[in-house]
Amino acid sequence: MEKTIKPSELKALLAENKNTMIIDVRRKADYDTDPRIIPGPVWRDPEQAATWVDEVPKDKETIIYCVRGGSVSSGIIDKLLESGANAKYIEGGLAAWEADEGELIKK
Repeated sequence: MEKTIKPSELKALLAENKNTMIIDVRRKADYDTDPRIIPGPVWRDPEQAATWVDEVPKDKETIIYCVRGGSVSSGIIDKLLESGANAKYIEGGLAAWEADEGELIKK
């Protein structure tokens, strides 16, 4: 199963109004210092993933992102998939989303 999604693929999903949940999993310090978000996410602390991964809906496609789509997203995606979620993370994270001219808003 593919664990990643390209920013352009997420744009297409959002344009089609698919049943998609977006979760910002940036570390708290990164989240607190950068007010920009992809429209519509919820923030979840990656350090507390064990307390929230089972709450992620199994009937929605879930897309997560961190700063660069590296170790934080990779670790969380494994936990989400183990819990039965239909989840992927953005290749390159928020940086790739921005580079692909994805919309960013302030939280």
